[in-house]
Amino acid sequence: MIDLFYMGGPLFMSLISICQLAMFIAIIMHFRGSDSLNYVRELGLLGLALGILGQLIGLFEAFKAIEIIGDVSPALLAGGLKVSSITTLYGLLGFIISRLYLMAGQARKAKD
Repeated sequence: MIDLFYMGGPLFMSLISICQLAMFIAIIMHFRGSDSLNYVRELGLLGLALGILGQLIGLFEAFKAIEIIGDVSPALLAGGLKVSSITTLYGLLGFIISRLYLMAGQARKAKD
């Protein structure tokens, strides 16, 4: 798991982790009676946006290197695409968790 963190790039993976940690804190605060559902929504979206941004920057750098090198094997290209998608997957995980929590909260409100 740590290997994926470093392969995804410590900067963006750390920023996404901070967003997810803040999101979980907002969820805990909501359980304690605070009105923090907007924070859960926004932090989930921010984590996803940071993941996509990290992937796009990674792809830009990979294509820049391919342009300099010239001929690249398909296996090397596929490996680069796989690594660049790690940040998006990590951000998407936090986004899905935030959406599931928001859906559960809305179902609970509708039930009351």
